[in-house]
Amino acid sequence: MFEFRFDVDDLAATWFAYSPLQETVLSLRTRRFAARYPEHRPWIAAWRSRYETLDTALLESLIAPVGFVPDFLTPRPPAPRPEFTAELARLAATPPEVVRADVLAAYRGDGSPLPPVLAELVDDPAALTARVAEALEAYWTRCLAPVWWPRARSVLEADIAYRGRMLSERGAEGLFADLDARLSWCAGVLRLTDPHPAVQAVGASVDVAGRGLVLIPTLFGLGAQTDITQVGPPLITYPARGKATMAEGLGGGHRGEPAGAAGPAAGPLTGLIGAPRTRLLLLLESPASTTELAHRLGVTPGAVSRHLGALAAAGLLDRTRHGRSVLYRRSPLGDALVGRGRRPGTADGPGAG
Repeated sequence: MFEFRFDVDDLAATWFAYSPLQETVLSLRTRRFAARYPEHRPWIAAWRSRYETLDTALLESLIAPVGFVPDFLTPRPPAPRPEFTAELARLAATPPEVVRADVLAAYRGDGSPLPPVLAELVDDPAALTARVAEALEAYWTRCLAPVWWPRARSVLEADIAYRGRMLSERGAEGLFADLDARLSWCAGVLRLTDPHPAVQAVGASVDVAGRGLVLIPTLFGLGAQTDITQVGPPLITYPARGKATMAEGLGGGHRGEPAGAAGPAAGPLTGLIGAPRTRLLLLLESPASTTELAHRLGVTPGAVSRHLGALAAAGLLDRTRHGRSVLYRRSPLGDALVGRGRRPGTADGPGAG
């Protein structure tokens, strides 16, 4: 168990961020544990030929057999929305002794021997770091950045918007209770319980002590986690809300509709506002950006933007700016309209009935 102790000012200094570098590294778990990440299988298939041109032996060695990752690969983000290049530069500047210690700690906690590529390089950590940075940059550029990252970023932005609303409406106890089942909050202490024996054996009691705890959603976490070593400022990663939507629209759909959303919900709502706007209103139970909605529906952002503008002008959507994105979500009036627009006896959601 890890305990994070807060004083009066520490909760106010707790903040959210996402990390493109972390998502790049943790996405490598899909190569070893594909069954755990079904929403990413279409993406893996789409970039297979490009991935196979990379330094795959090194990339796949960065994930230990039970999923541990050397801490230096997922540094605490310096800002809420850092750029991948800036994060990679920080990784490349990691002191060699830290790189070596983190690699050994990840595999020691795993109980597995180092794979050959790491065994050859671990005693030359400067060379290892340079090769890792080069391999991750190539993986990001060829596989993730063009299409996958824009959608992933939208999911992460939507998660952070939702968490901010939870904190404002329900306070710290409500936020942490909803964040992940491994987390609990009581009397100024946040507890993280990881079921893995190796993590339980480590444990730690950490004073936040004015350093600010950062909470980082990820598309590749099966539960909340923190750094094993706890030598830097405190951070916790947790599974992003809505991560299953990463697979929407990647197969099985038709006429611009995502798979699993075969047409709008029947009933008077469609007759009132039309099929495209009904579909958007049904999707926006959780916040999403124009780009994310266009990906999910297989249409252009311009088409989505026109409908969003009309729905917002009618008071059916709320808009919130987060960084460079504007997130839309159904307003209370929109929720009420959706509730009245569904036919009695049908299931909730697109394509129901």
